[in-house]
Amino acid sequence: MRILGIDPGIAIVGFGFIDKQGHKLVPVQYGSIQTEAHTEDSVRLKQVYEAMVQLIDKYKPDAVAIEKLFFNRNVTTALTVGQARGVLMLAAVQQGLPIGEYTPLQVKQAIVGYGKAEKKQVQEMVRMFLHLSSVPKPDDVADALAVAICHAHSATLLQKMNGATKR
Repeated sequence: MRILGIDPGIAIVGFGFIDKQGHKLVPVQYGSIQTEAHTEDSVRLKQVYEAMVQLIDKYKPDAVAIEKLFFNRNVTTALTVGQARGVLMLAAVQQGLPIGEYTPLQVKQAIVGYGKAEKKQVQEMVRMFLHLSSVPKPDDVADALAVAICHAHSATLLQKMNGATKR
C-alpha cells in the first residue's frame, strides 16, 4: 500500500510517500511544495493544488493521510491553512483516493506512543521508522511523513480488527 502523507500549509506543504510492505515502511519520495509570500492567496492555493495533482499522478498513492487543524490563536493563519487543506483534499478526492485525517495528538501517539511528545522526538522516530540517515527538512516534510506513518499504523490496526470480527 502506498500512502501519501500531507502537512498542509500555504507557504510550505510537506509531503511524503511511503510504501507499507507487510510490517516494513519504505520511503518512496518526500519533499515540500513552496509558494512565494508576496503572491495572492488565491494564486498560491492554485499552485499548491496543481503541484499536488502532479505528485499524485506521478507517485500513484492508494491512500492519503492529512493532518487535521488544531486550535490556533491566529485566526488568519488557521483560515489560510484550512483553505490549503481544502484544495489538497480536493486533489486527492478527485483521484478517488480515500483520505485519513489525524490530529497532531493522534500522530504523536502513533509515532512516539505519547500524545505530548516534543517535535524533535517525533522527527527522530520518523527517521528511525524509515531508516533515513537524517531527519527530513524542512520540518513540514518530517511532519508529513509522520502523518503517513500514523495512517500506516491505523490501516494495520483496522485490518486486524476486521479480521477479528470476521471469525
